[in-house]
Amino acid sequence: MPRSARLDTPGVLHHIMIRGIERRKIFLDDNDREDFMSRLEKLLPVTMTSCYAWAFMPNHAHFLFRTGSTPIATLMSRLLTGYAVYFNFRHKRSGKLFHNRYKSILCQEDAYLTELVRYIHLNPVRAGLVKGLYELSKFEYCGHSVLLGNRKREWQDTEFVLNYFGTQRNQARRNYAAFVEAGIHQGRREDLSGGGLIRSLGGWTAIKASDLRGSLIRGDERILGDSDFVEEILSDSKEAFERKYAIKRQGYDLDKVAQRAAELCSVDVEDIFCRQKHPIKVRARSLFCYWATSELGVTHAELSKRIGISAPGVGYSVERGKLIAKENGYRLME
Repeated sequence: MPRSARLDTPGVLHHIMIRGIERRKIFLDDNDREDFMSRLEKLLPVTMTSCYAWAFMPNHAHFLFRTGSTPIATLMSRLLTGYAVYFNFRHKRSGKLFHNRYKSILCQEDAYLTELVRYIHLNPVRAGLVKGLYELSKFEYCGHSVLLGNRKREWQDTEFVLNYFGTQRNQARRNYAAFVEAGIHQGRREDLSGGGLIRSLGGWTAIKASDLRGSLIRGDERILGDSDFVEEILSDSKEAFERKYAIKRQGYDLDKVAQRAAELCSVDVEDIFCRQKHPIKVRARSLFCYWATSELGVTHAELSKRIGISAPGVGYSVERGKLIAKENGYRLME
């Protein structure tokens, strides 16, 4: 059976799960965990991604991200590929480290953000890595201790999450801690693993036994949210796909995108692919990077090779190009 296509929309929450192949460990010691976190710390600002929750288990990990303009696939590809190369070299092994693709579920914010933060942060307790909430509050490889102020991770967005629990920092932390404690006996939550409203309501069996059995309910394994949210995400995804198809059907490739960016900035196409930092050339290069990623779906790694700058440099160019296009009303297709 073919795999479902990735879904992504700028600004949407993603519950990400990665797992070792054959359930093998992906972290053998703290050096591995620190290397993974170091990579995450560098990539989050470059890709304009926010991290609200995370937890490292020996053979898997959970994250709650909100994407910026950079697709979640770009972040995960760079993160997992780089770490796998490091891990194999350090531990003198070869072959795949992770089980198939990472799992990504788009989540409806109002209904699920705090539930997902709690669910993810209680993973070390459920897995027996720590013996209770006190040990969890000190555990350094989980975002719970950061939200409580016991550890510092500049790359974790604590402000946004704590605002759900109060306007005063200390009170918000106490409210958050009480919320987590109230969920400690919930166990594994199948309803937080996607499936739209269908899984959220307990599956088709529960729906058939409820007053909703005559209603039209839209579900999708890649989405966690009510039926309207599922419809909205699928509609946005279809629209984005159709636009990319229309652009490519009209003959747009990297060369034609470069021509358009050069034309708008009154430079030669060759200037986009040189490393000179003249403001006008940087402007054209930024527009090119933005449209190449947002309209053609080209990855940062591919662009890095094409224009000869680092992948983080491409990320900054994309954000700069997005701003330039918005401020000036520039469009790839007239």
